Amino acid sequence: MPVNFISQQFVSALDGKKLAKREDHFDTELKGFIVELRPNGVRTFYLRYRDTQRAMRQVLIGRHPLMLVNDARAKAHQLKEIVRQGGDPQREAVRSNTVPTYGEFIAERYLPHIKIHKRSWETDVSILENHLLPRFAKRRMTRITRADVQEMLVEGSVAKYKAGTINRWLILLRFSYNCAIRWEILPEGSNPTRNVDLYEDNGARERYLTEDEVRRLLGEIERNRNTQVGQIVKLLLLTGARKREILDAQWRYIDFERCLLTVPLSKSGKPRHIPLSDMAIDLLRNLPRDDAMPWVFFNPKTGKPPVSIFYAWHTMRSNVGLGDVRMHDLRHSYASFLVNQGRSLYEVQRLLGHADAKTTQRYAHLSPGALLDAVNVVGDVVGRSSVARPVAG
Repeated sequence: MPVNFISQQFVSALDGKKLAKREDHFDTELKGFIVELRPNGVRTFYLRYRDTQRAMRQVLIGRHPLMLVNDARAKAHQLKEIVRQGGDPQREAVRSNTVPTYGEFIAERYLPHIKIHKRSWETDVSILENHLLPRFAKRRMTRITRADVQEMLVEGSVAKYKAGTINRWLILLRFSYNCAIRWEILPEGSNPTRNVDLYEDNGARERYLTEDEVRRLLGEIERNRNTQVGQIVKLLLLTGARKREILDAQWRYIDFERCLLTVPLSKSGKPRHIPLSDMAIDLLRNLPRDDAMPWVFFNPKTGKPPVSIFYAWHTMRSNVGLGDVRMHDLRHSYASFLVNQGRSLYEVQRLLGHADAKTTQRYAHLSPGALLDAVNVVGDVVGRSSVARPVAG
């Protein structure tokens, strides 16, 4: 009974070894972990264990090189845990044949759920269709390993996807598996994204409009024939609202007396109230209004809020040399104007509707002038206290 540490190097060295009969190699580190070498050169991983009746059993883990040693060892640890808890890995292997493929789970359980409970479900669909399902749809969920997840991330990086984009794939894959575990489709501890770290997103950009850029953009809005999109852009800049908060705005939620726009269901899942400046109120009062139409902005053909205004917005920004400015950067710019005028981060947090103050901290560096004014307050106090006293004669 050969005993060795079963490493990738060791298993690779078995390739081409001449044998008269089957040979089992037992691992020195993990009891029961075996690599079987057959005379035809096939190398297969097994776990040998005793069931609850103390009978010796053996369960298949996988075949090399389709399964690498580290993945086989990780699977052996999972099976050993099943044994430790009084289960039988062979029965678990039979039961695993009833586990859905990732594609089946997404179509039959995940998508129906998020379309009801998740406001950003269309984003999930895009990531699934373009990145996760082409890779994992036909794989049973228990057959997707941590190595598969790491391989996806590496290939995404090689293909020059940005770190933030790759992280969104990982976050969605992790969330979908957590749903399967919560709904008892998969057992605890079966999420292949466990201990897989997000990429450090050093490329995350912060773009704020300068006052000159605002003037150029407003000038383009006045010239552009698409007046509705122009007014939407202007209102986004005046309120710091999220795009859909303005596109889905209804007249009944605007209180002209109190200067408030209410968003019945915000990103946090709660109503939020957006204060409206005098300029924003004037803009809204001057908009054309159809009493039969509840929406502030609507598509004349569908009678519903605009689905997308990207192309009109792209034309506007490009016409004034602001092609790198995203629509969401209007919200960042709103925050930067507040901070640079000395408003507190608490006020900015309330105005932007951030549930967590940490989200607002990204704007803390924008007002070095305000910070210098603050430290000079202390300097003035110390200065007054250190005025030289006359020396006694």
